[in-house]
Amino acid sequence: MTDPTRSAPTLGDLIARRYSRRDALRGSATTAGAVVIGGSLLAACGGGSGGSNSDPLPTVTATASPTSAAPGSRVTITGTASDNGTVTSTTFVQVGGAPVSLSATTGLTTSFIVPGAAVASTIVIRFTANDNSGQSSSVDVNITASANTLSFTAVDKNRNDRVTVPAGYTVTTLIATGDPIASGVAAYSNTGADADFTSRFGDNGAGFLYFGLVASGTGIDVSNSARGLLAMNHEGITQAYLHAGGPTAPGGVRPTAEVAKETEAHGISVVEVAANASNVWAPVTTSAYNRRVTPSSPVVFYGPVRGNALLQTAFSADGSAGRGTIGNSALTTTGWGTALTSEEKWARYFRRPSADNARRTARQVYALNRYGITASAGLYGWETAAAAGSLYARWDAQATGSSATADYRNEPNQFGWVVEVDPYDKAATVRKRTALGRFAHSGVHQFVTVTGLKPAVYMADAGQNEYLYKFVSNTVYASADTTAADRMSIGDKYLDAGTLYVAKFAADGTGTWVPLTFGSNGLDAANATYAFADQADVLTHARIAGDILAATPLDQPQWIQQNVGAVGSTGISTGELLIAMNGNNSRAASATNPAAPRAYVDAPNPQVGNRNGHIVRLREVNSAPDATTFTWDIYAFGAGADLDATNINLSGLVATNDFSGPEGLRFARQSNPAGTATPLMFIQTDDSAYRDVTNNQMLVALGTGAVTDGGTAAAKTITNAGGTTQATRVGATLSANTLKRFLVGPVEAAVTGVDTSPDGRTLFVNIQHPGENGTAAAPTSNWPANQSAASAARPRSATIVITRTDGGVVGL
Repeated sequence: MTDPTRSAPTLGDLIARRYSRRDALRGSATTAGAVVIGGSLLAACGGGSGGSNSDPLPTVTATASPTSAAPGSRVTITGTASDNGTVTSTTFVQVGGAPVSLSATTGLTTSFIVPGAAVASTIVIRFTANDNSGQSSSVDVNITASANTLSFTAVDKNRNDRVTVPAGYTVTTLIATGDPIASGVAAYSNTGADADFTSRFGDNGAGFLYFGLVASGTGIDVSNSARGLLAMNHEGITQAYLHAGGPTAPGGVRPTAEVAKETEAHGISVVEVAANASNVWAPVTTSAYNRRVTPSSPVVFYGPVRGNALLQTAFSADGSAGRGTIGNSALTTTGWGTALTSEEKWARYFRRPSADNARRTARQVYALNRYGITASAGLYGWETAAAAGSLYARWDAQATGSSATADYRNEPNQFGWVVEVDPYDKAATVRKRTALGRFAHSGVHQFVTVTGLKPAVYMADAGQNEYLYKFVSNTVYASADTTAADRMSIGDKYLDAGTLYVAKFAADGTGTWVPLTFGSNGLDAANATYAFADQADVLTHARIAGDILAATPLDQPQWIQQNVGAVGSTGISTGELLIAMNGNNSRAASATNPAAPRAYVDAPNPQVGNRNGHIVRLREVNSAPDATTFTWDIYAFGAGADLDATNINLSGLVATNDFSGPEGLRFARQSNPAGTATPLMFIQTDDSAYRDVTNNQMLVALGTGAVTDGGTAAAKTITNAGGTTQATRVGATLSANTLKRFLVGPVEAAVTGVDTSPDGRTLFVNIQHPGENGTAAAPTSNWPANQSAASAARPRSATIVITRTDGGVVGL
């Protein structure tokens, strides 16, 4: 055995003993050792009777380029091998450091991508040559791998009418409002004359994801970074630019052609995109995968509310079917490969004047008011095109007929759900999953699926002072379902039966999930506030159930993401959930709570509230998706860098990372270095409070820490407007190295929707409603036409592609 007290030999000792060491190696078939030649560590072994002094070992060298590299960089190892006889084989194998995937294990060249890491390390690759005498020699190559860092220089705040990204990055437009996604459709003129949005890319792109395809033909390859599908929400429209001179309503009636264009520009697009060998991306207009799901497309209801009287309309007397989806915000993927999209801004499209109250029961009026179905006219007046038939008449939610099946009084109940779509199968019926509850769904995110555990879906109600929800399936997850052919039937299995919960946050950093179950906790027919009839009623009116259960009102909860992080021995992810809170301009200082703790005046605006928003961080007890308790704190407080550090800018934001109005969140994919170790999180804003300083933006966070990383400073009491105080939980102060501004959008645009290719070398980002306050005659933006050259074109929402000029992983 080795004597631990003996000092290691010096380089001179090794050189002095080099010849005798080689002799020793040749003398026995079982002897192995190492020598230093030219500064490289060589290993050799003899091959039986062939090992003699007259038969030298193979001579090997190997070099790395580069010898020091950042995560996401490619390192190439080049070896040489010679022998007095014949070199029969050469191999590469990793013998040290963080695991990497070698491009080749034989030959004279291999390469690998440096993995993500929280700390720097040394990766060791061994090159070995074997000769025809059974002898071998090896050399080890050391590569210093650095830790994940945000290597880009932060972008300055600005109000330019273009997308600004860091030096070393390029921006191109991939697809924009109205672009064709079907054969034979004319290019978009962008004059307001274009029609047929059922075959065009929709407007106001929001949440989306990339779904990988095989290199050619049909089939799924989630790892392919050069060909895939974008499943894209279209949250709304910028109405002024869709028509030649803006929208019209002669005699108070909207023209059917205008209404058709506006409705069809909403909904969902599935469009194939592909990159060439130079990583230049373009939509595949002729793809058989391309499709639109609009507010007029057929949908089917699944789950406990299917067939209930609350869903009955003149279109669907049995309450099982409906038409379309609208106001879609966030989008997530399931463990079985479908997309879940959330219906958020749907209530604003309905007309229901106060005169309708006389035709309703007090209970119905209460529910309609709670969901905001109170407008004397729909947002765009689609209901005035009723002469065209029920497709548009349904946007009038008044009780005008003899029963619910004679009018569209229940049409609002057909919206506000989570909708499941299979991007890979355009023939699959779109399903609305009623077990997940009805409200103004913004955030929707599925907790990472783990075999043997019940899947969970987290959801946010985007209204001011609304709630955070969680659905837990009744059925434990089976690994075979990950690759099932009929993906929508797998959704039936996990999403149609389970328990819906609402969150309550406590000042001590703990929280509770309270079930929305008929017959318990006052959710019954005897409740004086609202008499529930059954579980279908509870799910359809989840907001009211949340009120009764005293759920914690939040500051416009938006998108939700899980930092998958490390996975423990049980297979359960240990990562926290991050929930964006867009802000609240209607919260009085006396109405704050631990999870919505700020109410301040941000001069010159005199309103009291949390105008800049924040991001809550939540961790389930035991990291279990079906847990009923959790811990939490606030990861980041939105604020201007110049605001009060004691009570407003609690995260210590500076000029390179101050922000306001967080909405979109997305972690980098685990399939590339940006999504491992300390995963990057993209934070997008949709804000009006900070637009006097900067356009909306996207930041990148290096890791998101952990609940309680605020240490002894975590328990914080904030002094709000008027001197009121509020206890809350605060995470660690953020630094300019762990949070940086990566992108600033064009004038009057929101930055909403982001994903990467699996290899992390392409970043897709949505820019929504540039120039939203302009008119057809006087647009206030000309983006994206002016991104690279001056233009007077009307603005359009668009999906852009961002890449590093050196081909590296975006963000690192």
